[in-house]
Amino acid sequence: MLTVLLIIVELIVASGMIFLILLHSGRGGGMSDMFGGGMGSMASGSSVAERNLDRLTILCGLIFVFNTLALSLRFQ
Repeated sequence: MLTVLLIIVELIVASGMIFLILLHSGRGGGMSDMFGGGMGSMASGSSVAERNLDRLTILCGLIFVFNTLALSLRFQ
């Protein structure tokens, strides 16, 4: 029963992460931004909504990681 509950939570959290990641605005222009070329745009700050979206995405990611670990330990 616990395994079924963990799988349901995993599916809900994975769907939520997909939705939250797609809500993020694109910031980069390519590979140069990945290696520090976009620091000027990141230093300008962000709105409250963007910061809350970042927090929700991080929280959802942490729940996903711990739930995945719980599922992997459950199947050993």
